[in-house]
Amino acid sequence: MKLIQARVRGFRRLEDILIDFEESETVFVGPNNSGKTSATDIFRLFLKSGEFSIHDFSVSQVSKLDDYGHGEIGEEGLPHIELDLWFSIDPDTEFGRASVLLPDTEQDYDTVGLRLRYMVSDAEKLKESYLARLTPQAGGAPRKPLSHYLSLPGTFKQHFIVAYYALEGSWEEAIERSLAPDEGKRVLKSLVRVEFVDAQRKIDDYEQAGSTRLSKVLTGYYKRNLLQAKSADAANQLIDKHNEDLTGHYATVFADLLKVIQELGVPAVNDRSLRVISSIVPEAVLQSNTTLTYRDETRNHDLPEKYNGLGFKNLIYLAVQICEFHLNWINTDEDRPLSLILFVEEPEVHLHAQAQQTFIANAWHIIKEASKRCDEEDKTPQVVVTTHSSHILDTVDFAHVRYFRRSPCVGEDSATTTTLNASTVLNLGRFNPSTSPSDATNPDVSRDTEASKGEAGDNEHPDDAQDTLNFLKRYLKLTHCDLFFADAAILVEGTVEKLLLPVMIEKDASGLRRRYLTVLEVGGAYSHRFAGLFEFLSVPYLVITDIDSVDPKKNRSACRADTPEATSSNKAIAYFLSKSSVDDLVSLDAPKQHVESRRCYIAYQRPSVVDGYGGTRSMHGRTFEETFAYENIKLFRDGSLSLGKTLPVEQDHEEEYDAIYEAVKSATFKKTEFALSVASSKNEWITPKYIVEGLQWLAKELRVTGLHTEEEAKA
Repeated sequence: MKLIQARVRGFRRLEDILIDFEESETVFVGPNNSGKTSATDIFRLFLKSGEFSIHDFSVSQVSKLDDYGHGEIGEEGLPHIELDLWFSIDPDTEFGRASVLLPDTEQDYDTVGLRLRYMVSDAEKLKESYLARLTPQAGGAPRKPLSHYLSLPGTFKQHFIVAYYALEGSWEEAIERSLAPDEGKRVLKSLVRVEFVDAQRKIDDYEQAGSTRLSKVLTGYYKRNLLQAKSADAANQLIDKHNEDLTGHYATVFADLLKVIQELGVPAVNDRSLRVISSIVPEAVLQSNTTLTYRDETRNHDLPEKYNGLGFKNLIYLAVQICEFHLNWINTDEDRPLSLILFVEEPEVHLHAQAQQTFIANAWHIIKEASKRCDEEDKTPQVVVTTHSSHILDTVDFAHVRYFRRSPCVGEDSATTTTLNASTVLNLGRFNPSTSPSDATNPDVSRDTEASKGEAGDNEHPDDAQDTLNFLKRYLKLTHCDLFFADAAILVEGTVEKLLLPVMIEKDASGLRRRYLTVLEVGGAYSHRFAGLFEFLSVPYLVITDIDSVDPKKNRSACRADTPEATSSNKAIAYFLSKSSVDDLVSLDAPKQHVESRRCYIAYQRPSVVDGYGGTRSMHGRTFEETFAYENIKLFRDGSLSLGKTLPVEQDHEEEYDAIYEAVKSATFKKTEFALSVASSKNEWITPKYIVEGLQWLAKELRVTGLHTEEEAKA
């Protein structure tokens, strides 16, 4: 049996989400505070601790409690928290355990569903307790709302229970059938067990020997082995021998002291004598009387645990925990749950990049080896990993990734709300450049149907879409891309823009420093290939690209951007703006460079006002370097910055224009050296205007502050 889907409603950020689970590993990724931890916590609360609180309700639902307390709604409007679990089952071997969930035991089913609902047990009793306990104000109503009353210690769990329901149908339109509480608990316990390796493992270098987190987790592993008769017998024999030897040793050491005490007349009853004996018990040995060391086999020298790095300790801890939980499940002799789910949170803590890349493979090696030793090779858990590590993500099948993104609460307008208190979960396994974002949350939509095609794929042939998907997978793997953890993305043409971008952000949109941005160097030929993925993830993105003017009369060879009838050879511009004429692109209003349906902005070079020539004699760069030189021409004239060639001594518009164009176009022009010279320059330079406009659009899209006013920008 495997968990295939879970639907969560009314829990923290997870107002209404669906999560697909893989048979092997499922990886949760997303920006900070996007709901990944909440998605694991709801399993902990329903299946382990049961300690819910008022703060576990979605923020949009808490007001309903207060409305009920004020008499504004009836008990049918009270909020609740739900977790629907859908399992795949083997009709030949697993029907017995799940029979109570089946609508008809005469038919074969390959899935079963169970709903857990955390709800008010007695609405009238809740209101009576609330009104009786809180001090009323002048009008007779309590001074504090019902939500405050439920936040008081010990109050919440008095009024809430977990109800259980069998489910029929599908996750979209599930029909529930009530189960008795005891029956529901029994079925749940027989179907699934969950275990957690938390992010806060508290592994450090300053714990005392024998009391470290590693010693404690090894103790747990040892205790589990003592449950096996053969291991227990061997341990007891060994400990008994040590106890006998130590008792003899204690008799010698304590002889004089005990003689003095005996002569004091204590104890005097029946002339009993005092004796110190060893009473070591196997369960306490590892925690209290041993130290984990690291041995140098060549020199036969042991080093204390603290002398090894935190990353190595973390690896040992993770390995022991995973093995412990797995073996404990396998060795459950009576009523073993049909499935085990291991939640591992942020395994990358303290691990260097190479260890992060091999973590999932090593975890499965541990699991499979343990299964072989127990002759239970078909008994493997499902592993759920939450991570912020691009290195771990590199090693995971694209289809196993679940992307959590922040979103407005139900009923809020995403265009106007300033807070994103809810979450949406997307299945990357359902993405290709021909699908719409909504298909990611709908497992019933086939990728092969015309109905599945969204805006991102309207211009793509199926073969092109597959090529794009393969390109994205390779790119994200090769670049250790942190796209899935970012608030927004900036796609740049080349190395120069990427190197200078942090400085340009600092100068002209400093508020963006408070957002997590990923910068992708993709060139002008590949930016459009990311469009479908960005729209799928609903990530805003800024494309900073070159106009790349060419002369159609001269076999589309490169030319100055002001050449009559010049066109742009940039594929990204043609894809996003459906224009190629340089004149058309220049006449396009800046706001129209925002492709609203795609949440993207295309920034490209426009004619620049150049110092010394007035506003009527501009220079239009075809690349970033050209435009940077035109808009900072004073620094190039006085030699503070250089393009590798000396500008004309006499200030002449046409000569300077042509000199800069030819210098940048030259095969000897070194772009990286140019970028480093600009970045290290102590001279005050300005960011090209087209990039400033793009950064300010992105800042507004992300609703950040720190923008320059128009007057400051002009200055």
